[in-house]
Amino acid sequence: MAAEMLSYIDRKSPVHQLTGVTKLICFILWSTAAMLTYDTRILLFLFLISILIFIISKIKLEEILFVLVFILVFLFINNVAIYVFSPQEGVKIYGSSHVLFEISGRYNVTLEQLFYQLNITLKYFTVIPAALLFIVTTHPSEFAASLNRIGVSYRISYAVSLALRYIPDVQRDFRNIARAQQARGLDMSRKEKLPKRIKNAASILAPLILSSLNKIDTISNAMELRGFGKNKKRTWYSARPFQKSDYFAIALFTILFMVTLIITFHDGSRFYNPF
Repeated sequence: MAAEMLSYIDRKSPVHQLTGVTKLICFILWSTAAMLTYDTRILLFLFLISILIFIISKIKLEEILFVLVFILVFLFINNVAIYVFSPQEGVKIYGSSHVLFEISGRYNVTLEQLFYQLNITLKYFTVIPAALLFIVTTHPSEFAASLNRIGVSYRISYAVSLALRYIPDVQRDFRNIARAQQARGLDMSRKEKLPKRIKNAASILAPLILSSLNKIDTISNAMELRGFGKNKKRTWYSARPFQKSDYFAIALFTILFMVTLIITFHDGSRFYNPF
């Protein structure tokens, strides 16, 4: 059976043992630090740390490979768009221009632009592994309890939990419908031309949407019959108390966040300028 995309993966690792609240707080600190800084040295350090955490989590690369490939494609498109719409952004930021070669008009390739887009890429590489790890190492029910514990309404928290639980179901429905359509003669393999494959794939959407709406209706009716949302508070079966490892992780990420801010803004600029 094919692995589910972005669903909880149960492992015995230090990352899995942390509570959902801890992982949520650490992820917020981590992503905020990565988004605020443009210091290449810090981004490289955070990237290496994210790889180390990924290894500690015991999550295999092939288990999230599809998502990574999709994100890399989006990252490539994003980099192309940055250059097309602002080819001199790096020159403006770093205040110098080292032209490698000319293309046409205002379009040329400079070391400053390449360095700026390298930093953008490093931001993605720093945040993406942490985001994926947070999703695949946190049980949806515990994630909902974590959101509610930091002040999010339990109705919203439970809706997020249901959405995360529903991702594997959508994938299974998609595969089942795709196989049924292929059995009826719709070819979506590489043997078929791309426009035809896209057209055939589009024929899956209608039954997939109808199936999803039917499940949503069933879940909504079941929750309504059980009186969900009538009380102001609720208890959580999956909520876990903090352990020493949770306090240590939060303290470590808080220190890392503060050090990142100090190094980034100590000279009044977010950008590390090697030129």
